[in-house]
Amino acid sequence: MASLSCSANDLAPLFNDTAAANYLCAQFDSISRKLNVTTYAVDNTYLLFSAYLVFAMQLGFAMLCAGSVRAKNTMNIMLTNVLDAAAGGLSYYLFGFAFAFGGPSNGFIGRHFFGLRKFPKDSPPSGDYSFFLYHWAFAIAAAGITSGSIAERTQFVAYLIYSSFLTGFVYPIVSHWFWSSDGWASATRSHGNVLFGSGVIDFAGSGVVHMVGGIAGLWGALIEGPRIGRFDRSGRSVALRGHSASLVVLGTFLLWFGWYGFNPGSFLTIAKGYESGGYYGQWSAIGRTAVTTTLAGSTAALTTLFSKRLLAGHWNVIDVCNGLLGGFAAITSGCAVVEPWAAIVCGFVAAWVLIGLNKLAAKVEYDDPLEAAQLHGGCGAWGVFFTGLFAKKEYVEEIYGGGRPFGALMGGGGRLLAAQVIQILVVCGWVTATMAPLFYGLHKMKLLRISRDDETAGMDLTRHGGFAYAYHDDEDGSSRGVGFMLRRIEPAAITTPSPPAAPQV
Repeated sequence: MASLSCSANDLAPLFNDTAAANYLCAQFDSISRKLNVTTYAVDNTYLLFSAYLVFAMQLGFAMLCAGSVRAKNTMNIMLTNVLDAAAGGLSYYLFGFAFAFGGPSNGFIGRHFFGLRKFPKDSPPSGDYSFFLYHWAFAIAAAGITSGSIAERTQFVAYLIYSSFLTGFVYPIVSHWFWSSDGWASATRSHGNVLFGSGVIDFAGSGVVHMVGGIAGLWGALIEGPRIGRFDRSGRSVALRGHSASLVVLGTFLLWFGWYGFNPGSFLTIAKGYESGGYYGQWSAIGRTAVTTTLAGSTAALTTLFSKRLLAGHWNVIDVCNGLLGGFAAITSGCAVVEPWAAIVCGFVAAWVLIGLNKLAAKVEYDDPLEAAQLHGGCGAWGVFFTGLFAKKEYVEEIYGGGRPFGALMGGGGRLLAAQVIQILVVCGWVTATMAPLFYGLHKMKLLRISRDDETAGMDLTRHGGFAYAYHDDEDGSSRGVGFMLRRIEPAAITTPSPPAAPQV
């Protein structure tokens, strides 16, 4: 909001009284300061609330992951989700935020605010602790995506290493490139040439978050190999189904709820008017973004429902949930700059991208228990490309400024589309160059995959002291054998007493 200004010299001739003019200007200045403080408080409250929503997605990831694995690995996957947030919190605080937004800096990497030193004192006016919290929630979301790809067969120490590396270095560099005002491909670049006169429009992170997490998971799962029993000797795919569809549905709805902080929250501020005047401003654009998010996910869910019915012959709630999330991952890039009808197109294609990649994964014997690489990596890449096709001129100019290229199919030429393709290529290249060697090194040091015996028995028993679901009333059954752990206590057989013998006459 622009500050109100007042000059006593301008007012004095009107009142013929310098003292009165000075008094009025002092009151105007006081009102102006209060309005600015109120605007700042409203914007930061909005950003904090959005950060809370994005963080709540961790609960959604936890439930989704728990329901998608077998019961014998539930404790393990839940613990990895907790550690993604905890380890990611420290690594992002120490290094990640500085690499991502530590400006002024160069186009490749940030270099200020390590350990939040001198933050927010020396940060731009828009930067505050709420900004850090919001982007930390994004960073741990990327790590959560990766953990799903390598579930049920990964050593716990490997989770700690890759999660810290991803949130502290790999992800922050990508977010610096595309979201920082110093980034070489950022649409908000404040100095120097903007890529193709446009910069990359990845509004909430189809590429920055979802592709990074998905491609990292892809390399982890490829280097580890499939789970035991996932493919038979002839290469035929064998379904290793998760143990709880209820948890999958719960996690999906929690993620849906959190996505309203993920996408609309990426505006960062809400108290901003547009030149159109009236009651139209950033608050309206935020509402539109929530609508496009909803439509893309809903369309993808319904497309997956009927497509899988035709392909598999039954209605499958797990497939529908994954399709829904694939639609959300795709629309995340262009949610703020496309029309609602375009979001329907985005969701429809995203569903088929996911179905096609799952078919390909089965053919090449690639095993991803949560379809995370296909869902987040594949649908995320489609979402980045989709934005280059359907971004609307009016919305692009409202958010990023006038004179910008917009969607190729909307009459904006091919410059934005070219920038989007560049993003897809460099994200794939960067994550491959950093995460593939890390996973390969862990594999060579025998720190990546658990033993065959541990995998068969389940990590809950062999690595975490017992199963997540107790079938007994003992205070501590973790040290007992597997047979006892799985034996249910049945009620004792009830014998009916024989009726008394008839008296002898």
